[in-house]
Amino acid sequence: MAKKRITYIAIIGIFIITVVFLPGFSKLQKMREKNRNLERRIEILTKANEELRQEKEKLENDPSYIEKIAREKLGMTRKNEIILK
Repeated sequence: MAKKRITYIAIIGIFIITVVFLPGFSKLQKMREKNRNLERRIEILTKANEELRQEKEKLENDPSYIEKIAREKLGMTRKNEIILK
């Protein structure tokens, strides 16, 4: 009889612990996944930011790069230059 009582108490205890902690554990897993996704996004944005910083630096200090961009994106030419397509 005592063994049955202990078994019932143990089962009830396990049930209560499961009901109390399972939702929190599930939420913790979702938060960890969200954190991993945010860390990946930060990494991607950091790389993009560095590329933009380098682009800005070139545009401020490199006349040949400025000329290249002006020719490619704006279609600019030098005086008396003929463009062939």
